[in-house]
Amino acid sequence: MTELPELGIATRKVCFILSKARQFDAKEAVTDPASGSNASDDGMVDVLEDDRSDPVEHELKSFIHDLDIDEQVDLVALAWLGRGDGAIGDWSTLQSDARYAHNTRTAAYLMGLPLLSDYLAEGLSLFGESCEDFDAE
Repeated sequence: MTELPELGIATRKVCFILSKARQFDAKEAVTDPASGSNASDDGMVDVLEDDRSDPVEHELKSFIHDLDIDEQVDLVALAWLGRGDGAIGDWSTLQSDARYAHNTRTAAYLMGLPLLSDYLAEGLSLFGESCEDFDAE
């Protein structure tokens, strides 16, 4: 059995991003932009609507932006790995490609991936990691 490569971003950070990405992915387009009614009367559906003042979006973008470059590179490579763009044995190539593609829009790029949380979870599993402990907290 070959030794797994080293993941340059802490699993807890990936799990936090994964958790926030799940919350962000659950959002849908605004259906009632001028809603002035009581949220409890609407069944709290506005919580699931995506708008420019979404705190989950801001928190996720800020967290990814605050990662150092190496962590951002590994996060993108991990998403690509989980998406099936390579196997665990291709990790160094995925990292190199992610480093080459790195720019200041990493958060926007990752948040634009429709299945980001699934990709990160799959990527972590290929490293023998999971977010079970993180989810339990």
